[in-house]
Amino acid sequence: MMSNRYWMLADGPVPRWPQADTFVLKEGEVPTPGPGQALTRTIYVSLDPYQWNYKRRNNEPVGAPCHARTVSQVIESRMDGFAAGDLVFNTNGWTEYALMGENVWRPAYMIPRKLDAAQGRISQALGVLGLLGLTAYAGMDLLASPKASETVVVSAASGGVGQIAGQLAKRRGARVVGIAGREVKCRFVTEELGFDICVSHLSATLPADLAAACPAGVDVYFENVGGPVFEAVAPLFNRAARMSICGLIAHYGDDDGADTVASLMRLGEPILKERNVTATSYSVSDFLDHQDEMLAYIAPLLAAGKIKYREDIREGLEAIPTAFDDMLRGDNFGKMLVQLSPDVTLGQV
Repeated sequence: MMSNRYWMLADGPVPRWPQADTFVLKEGEVPTPGPGQALTRTIYVSLDPYQWNYKRRNNEPVGAPCHARTVSQVIESRMDGFAAGDLVFNTNGWTEYALMGENVWRPAYMIPRKLDAAQGRISQALGVLGLLGLTAYAGMDLLASPKASETVVVSAASGGVGQIAGQLAKRRGARVVGIAGREVKCRFVTEELGFDICVSHLSATLPADLAAACPAGVDVYFENVGGPVFEAVAPLFNRAARMSICGLIAHYGDDDGADTVASLMRLGEPILKERNVTATSYSVSDFLDHQDEMLAYIAPLLAAGKIKYREDIREGLEAIPTAFDDMLRGDNFGKMLVQLSPDVTLGQV
């Protein structure tokens, strides 16, 4: 009988940030699908900041593999609409095999769907052609709606969402300023993604650097980080600026139960109120009815090379905790994924 290896949270309190003993590798039997279920083999695991927030807020079933969005292949199906061999977006988590379908826990909006390998690399279903693409599209095009000649600032500009959001703003004719980390990331943001300028959040003079990069102030801010990055952006807001709050990775280690968005709003309230800034914290789950619209817009641009997208792909189940820690610390370069098994669409064996 085949075995199934998976990572789960170790017993005990979850620390502010992952430690060496936060996750434990387990081994069990490969599950058998019941009525309305399908067994799938994980190909790619997506590692995203929100997953740490899930773990700290106890949003995952106790004793289950750590949650994550995945690209998988159906091995056996008793689930209508899915057959053996199908490639799917689902939520296997940090595990080699898992069930999907009836009575299998998943966040309500992460709905399993079959993938069309002709639309793009299947790994991109976890990024630019998936919920991250929709997140960028919703926050930038639908909520902030930058206009030609406006100044748009995107934090975590080389990350899984930021790199898309900035390119969408450029397509609207905006002047786009990225905030990233290492010099190599800043060069990627300008030279590959086409942002007008990029400043480093590692700089000791970030507020001055950002002010110099935004001489006409900031009209749109796409927020992925919070913390000192937000503090550097806020004084530059123009009147009637818009801020889309996608994520606050700097705050995912805050005290349990803390409302990070509310804390951010209190911090920025004097400026936001005085300058009539519209700040919108949103969830991609509120925009699922725009997914087909997003794909119809972005997929052809991606195929034509008019939108670029970088992935940071690590290999092997054992690599997941280290890759997850790297992602939270900003030591990844692009959308963080871990490949667990061969990607048949790439001809791997």
